[in-house]
Amino acid sequence: MDLLKKKILEVGVLLSKDVIKLDAILNHQVDPELTMEMGKAFASRFGEAGIDKVITIESSGIPIAFATALQLKVPLVFARRKKTLTTDEENWSERVPSFTKGIVTDIVVSKEFLKEGERVLIIDDMIANGDAARGLIRVIRRAGAVVAGMGIAVEKSFQSGGRSIREAGIEVESLVKIASMENGQIMFE
Repeated sequence: MDLLKKKILEVGVLLSKDVIKLDAILNHQVDPELTMEMGKAFASRFGEAGIDKVITIESSGIPIAFATALQLKVPLVFARRKKTLTTDEENWSERVPSFTKGIVTDIVVSKEFLKEGERVLIIDDMIANGDAARGLIRVIRRAGAVVAGMGIAVEKSFQSGGRSIREAGIEVESLVKIASMENGQIMFE
């Protein structure tokens, strides 16, 4: 997706050869026009897949997942990163590490919003090692739902996340793949 590549080059901040800060468009401030275009792109790629719901993990994936769900005209569910006072006691949860945050958290989805047989599309902002994505896949499968595919805005293809999920038989569509961030330069596939 050329628009996303352009924005990454304009505002992306390389913090190391493994970490890129995209706060200006994805992770702190949201670019609404770009977000809607990403939603349209994912809806175009998965529009014929019979999607019943879009799911993501809070928080950075929510705007893109919302834009995708709006285009597909299906509900959006987001996995919470922690239980709150209002968390439904009947829930699916998994403990997952976060590459970017450097912490381990629980992801929690109410059983009310994920049902057996539903075809679920996972949408997220970025994938590195894929630990959070694999946790979400486990939640979906424990609910008896079907992972119909995964859409990722930015895949760091030099890390194993996207590749390992494809090898597990899940269709993964990435809008942009970053092949390298060595020597202060972003190289796209």
